Amino acid sequence: MKYSIALIPGDGIGPELTEATMIVLKAVQKKIGLDLEFIELEAGDACYSRRGVALPEETIEGIRRSHVCLKGPVGETAADVIVKLRLMFDLYANIRPIKSYPSTPSLRDDIDMVIVRENTEDVYKGFEFKINEDTAVALRVITRRGCERIARKAFEMALKRRRKVTAVHKANVMRVTCGLFAEVCRKIAKEYPLVSYEEQYVDAMAMRLIKEPQNFDVIVTTNMFGDILSDEAAQLVGGLGMAPGGNIGDDYAIFEPIHGSAPTRAGKRTANPCSMILAAKMMLDWLGERYNDQLCLKAAQLIEGGVISALKKNLSVADLGGKLRTDEMAEAIANEIFEAKI
Repeated sequence: MKYSIALIPGDGIGPELTEATMIVLKAVQKKIGLDLEFIELEAGDACYSRRGVALPEETIEGIRRSHVCLKGPVGETAADVIVKLRLMFDLYANIRPIKSYPSTPSLRDDIDMVIVRENTEDVYKGFEFKINEDTAVALRVITRRGCERIARKAFEMALKRRRKVTAVHKANVMRVTCGLFAEVCRKIAKEYPLVSYEEQYVDAMAMRLIKEPQNFDVIVTTNMFGDILSDEAAQLVGGLGMAPGGNIGDDYAIFEPIHGSAPTRAGKRTANPCSMILAAKMMLDWLGERYNDQLCLKAAQLIEGGVISALKKNLSVADLGGKLRTDEMAEAIANEIFEAKI
């Protein structure tokens, strides 16, 4: 099957990460004959500067016509790009794997968790206003439907992993909104007797991520808490350069690094491309599961294997203690893919 991939390079280091990721994707296509067609689309700060709009209509339509979207980081217009796309395509699940890889500055070598973050509600709805010059208000929107589908997504993922779900909230203070989230998670947990279930307040969770990250499997939480905790967790496994993410709905998905565009590093080719390369791995996993395509699943396995093999040989960028540039890191991973036995 031929897959159409909407490709958004983004801003800052985004085009460099995209170029590096394409090196790896071309390697895996050549290795196993995977048929991918990339349609480059524009969105973000540079697009806004040129056209006065950060997310053009043709970009939206391009995503809609494609099987999936792979996106680089966007700068100051992120709220006008990825936040809008999440709402527009109802990408209610933000999936962020946090995993230790070889030869990276990880806190421990046995970290393997995934943060399942509700992606369309909470204060990120953007319902903010001023009452007067001295008082501003943000409305927190939490719905039963939003809680139910993100909780179910977390439990379904846990069934394929180590069968443990941790729900994170602050219901002791936000008794109505977090209270609803906790209530729904407890209800959904009863539908999955094979999955162990626990709850943590978000402040305690921030501490436990550092104290005992090896003890977590699937963490499910609300939008803003998930955004904050996933950045914290990424630092446990080598930083944001090792942190991919997926925005997933029932019909569409957009995969991207979880970090920003790092404009001060743009053009220096020092950024770690693994975040976007691993996001491409997640994309292929999603395609493989959605279309029952074993070739896509094999491609995803080859990409992660290539990353692991390169890191084991200490082939890495400065962020991870190595000396390679962004594109050289991608070439190293591509070479490992070519050499892999299948």
